[in-house]
Parts: sequence; C-alpha cells; structure tokens
Amino acid sequence: MHGVFTILFVVTFSFGCADAAAQPAPASRPNILFCIADDWSFPHASAYGDPVVKTPAFDRVAAEGVLFTRAFCAAPSCSPSRAAILTGQMPHRLEAGGNLWGFLPAKFPVYPDLLERAGYHVGLQGKGWGPGRLVDRARNPAGPNFKSFEQFLSSAPREKPFCFWFGSSDPHRPYDLDSGTEQGLDPAKVVVPPYFPDTPEVRRDILDYYAEVQQFDAQVGRMMDLLEKAGKLDDTIVVITSDNGMPFPRCKTNLYDSGSRMPLAVRWGSRIPRDLRGRKIDALVSLSDLCPTFLEAAGLKPTPEMTGRSLLGLLTGTERPAGEKWSRVFIERERHANVREGDRSYPSRAMRTDKFMYVRNLRPNLWPAGDPKVWKAVGPFGDIDNGPTKNLLLTRRDDPKFAPYFRFACALRPAEELYDLEKDPHQVRNVAADDAYAKDLASLRGEMDDWMKSTNDPRATAGGDFDDFDEYPYFGGGPSDAMESRPAQRRANRRQNAPPPQPQPQP
Repeated sequence: MHGVFTILFVVTFSFGCADAAAQPAPASRPNILFCIADDWSFPHASAYGDPVVKTPAFDRVAAEGVLFTRAFCAAPSCSPSRAAILTGQMPHRLEAGGNLWGFLPAKFPVYPDLLERAGYHVGLQGKGWGPGRLVDRARNPAGPNFKSFEQFLSSAPREKPFCFWFGSSDPHRPYDLDSGTEQGLDPAKVVVPPYFPDTPEVRRDILDYYAEVQQFDAQVGRMMDLLEKAGKLDDTIVVITSDNGMPFPRCKTNLYDSGSRMPLAVRWGSRIPRDLRGRKIDALVSLSDLCPTFLEAAGLKPTPEMTGRSLLGLLTGTERPAGEKWSRVFIERERHANVREGDRSYPSRAMRTDKFMYVRNLRPNLWPAGDPKVWKAVGPFGDIDNGPTKNLLLTRRDDPKFAPYFRFACALRPAEELYDLEKDPHQVRNVAADDAYAKDLASLRGEMDDWMKSTNDPRATAGGDFDDFDEYPYFGGGPSDAMESRPAQRRANRRQNAPPPQPQPQP
C-alpha cells in the first residue's frame, strides 16, 4: 500500500489516553471523514429495501464496502449517543455526558483530540457533540469548526492525515409540511410500523422525514464527489450512520429497535478485499465501537477506559461476525429533556440479542415520554418531538381506534420488558410475565446485572435511587456552545453541501 489512506465515516470499547497519544505514527495512516445524520432510523435507506426513500450515496458505500444490518447507538438521544461515539465509552461512564443538554467533562478523552496529538489535522462542520455546553473544553469535542468540508480539505497540510466530522441536522424536526409529497414520494408505498396508526397524516409525516433523509444523503454524496475529484476516494473509508432513531413517538429516546437501531455502511477502498465488497454483516455492533476503530486504523491503541470494540476485523474479513463477541449489544438512557418534576431522569438499560430484547426500567413509576401535563415550553410528554404524528396520538388518545398507539408511546411501563424478536420484531408484545419465558428472562436479567457491574454502571447497586443524573445541569433552552438544529443553520448547511441541481423529469 502506498499513499495516505482516507477514511470517510458517514454517520445509530477496554485501553490509557497516554498510550493512544504515545504510539508511533505509521508511515501511511488513514484520513477520517465521519458524517452523522441527526435522528435517522434503520431501515430507512434503499440499500435496506425501503420502497420509498432513495439514498444513492449510502447505497454506493454499501455496495462498494459493507452494510451493517444490526448496528445500535449507545443511547437513543443526541448528546449521550455522540459522547459514546467520541469516547468509545457507554454513557453511564461519562457523568454529565450521559444526559442531553449537559456537558462532556474534559477528563474523558475523545478520538479527535487523540488523533490530533498523533499528528492529524482535525475539523468539524455542523452538529458535532451536542446539544449542550462546553464548560471545561475549549472547543467542541468533535473538533474545531470549519465552514465546509471543501474549506477544510483546502486547509489540510499535504503531509498530514486528517480527521473530519460532518454533522448534518437532517432529518431532525421540524419539517416543512408536505415536503415529501412535493418531492414526489408516494404515501401509498410507506411501510407504517405497527406502533403507529396507519392514517394519511402519519404517512405524510413519514414522507416529510424521508425527504430530509434524502437531503442528508445528498450532502454526503457531494462530499464523496469532492474526494473523488481529488483522487482520494479509492483510499477512503466511508461510513454512514446516525445518532439515534427517527423523531416520532416510541422511536427517539426509546431503547427499542425503533429508537436505537441505526443505518451503518462502511467503505474502505482496497482495504476491503474485492470479493468481500457488498457484504451484509449481521454482527450486533454499537456505535461506541467506532472510536476504537478509528484509533486502530490510525495505528493507535484504544485507551483502557473504552468499552467499545474495534470493527476493523469485520471490515477486512479477518474476523468472523459470528460468535459470542458479536452476539449482544447494550443500550441505555438517562435524562433526555427536562420534562419531569424535579428534572428527573428516566433511567433504562437494554440488552439486544439474536432472539430477545430485554429492557430494564429503573423508575417504572415515572412517565417514559415525560410528564403528561403541559410542561414548560415543550407541552405534554416532552421527550417526544412535536409533530403531526404526536399530535394525532394526543388528540385522539380516548378514541378506541387510537388508544393502543397512544399507550405504546406514552403509558407507564413495567420494571422489566421482554420481547421475542422472532415472533415480535417490532417489540410491541411484552412477554416478561409469561411463564413460558421465565428461564430466558432470568438468564437475561443475570447478564444485565453482570454487564452493569463490569462497566461500573453507577446504577448497578443504587438502581432508581441513584440521582446524580438528575442533578447534573440541564442547559436546554439557553445559550449553547453546541450547534442546535435551528432552521437557519439547517438551510445554510444544506446549501453548502447540496449537489448541483439536476433536471427533473416532468410528472
């Protein structure tokens, strides 16, 4: 191999900081371009067979690299998910970094800083870590800000590898109403999941979400074009993913697949053997695995604090995706928005295996989607983003036709949930109280206990009584050093990365 390899990561770990920074730089190290969508769920890409949304950039990466079919975010909430990606650690290990609208303490090393110390040129465009405040950091943990990827490339020293984070604000709400139908997307082809009512309002809302998924994909395609014109794409790893699930009821902020299962495709030029390109990898992987993957690709050792695992062996075909190592993944949440009396968290932990989704709700007396009363500026059930689907569920909650869907999203939940994925892939029938599953439940419960203890989860012994996550500051609604999804920023971001307009066929 010669030249500098370029890693393009489009985007829902144990080793010391000093070790990572002290490793000698290899003669040829990959560049890293990490791109992450905001609130995009699996399987909403044409590479996964979605019949409506079109994602040519994602599809190309999957066809020329590998497609992960069972990738999960560490937490279905922006800030803690991004913190896990950056640190390679589960959010419960990151103190205030485990919450939305908090801060990520500087004592937790992040891969852009480690790579910069090892000689990388580092940068960020758009939404990096956040939303939140920096507090004890001089810059966003994802890197220093640049206007565009093109500007960053032009500033990169020729002799240095680079590490760049592109954070789109699509498909985060709010949406332009009926933008999906205006773009020609067909509501009749939408696959409505069983936890949503199948109504015209819901289908149009999903189309508006799809329209923004396509905008994100177009942004990524433009960046790939820049690399290809520069002659660097063939030496590029391309990874495309998201931070958490779609901003709909029972999706974002929920540990079920609808909130935590992420699109993930990776391209790495000649480092992925030609006969292995286009593979689908069914290993259960976490986005917290990306940090040690980046470090290992750069010739560094992950730090002892990391709970994630490098994916390089899976990418290059030197490691089989089967076996115990890739047979389960853990997901968690603490406080999302300030939507409960006392600013209380809704702590939950989940384990996803081939056969089961096991969920442990540590405060089953609290409302999982936020208090039902009108709470501050966000309204009732404030952990659900406002939009037409949420509005439909709230206004029709007493209608027998809609009441089950309202309960799926908003009702109190038991201390334990168990779902048989073969019979119930969408996780809508809790079988935790079914005697037929008693042995499975006991086994999963024990595995969860062991994992929480081994990763020093502060709730391993205190459970719902642990209140540090309630006490960490919540900066939502005030000035922030992290980028929010404000409409003006979103429009500017799209203009900067949009491909040239193409002639459109007449209807």
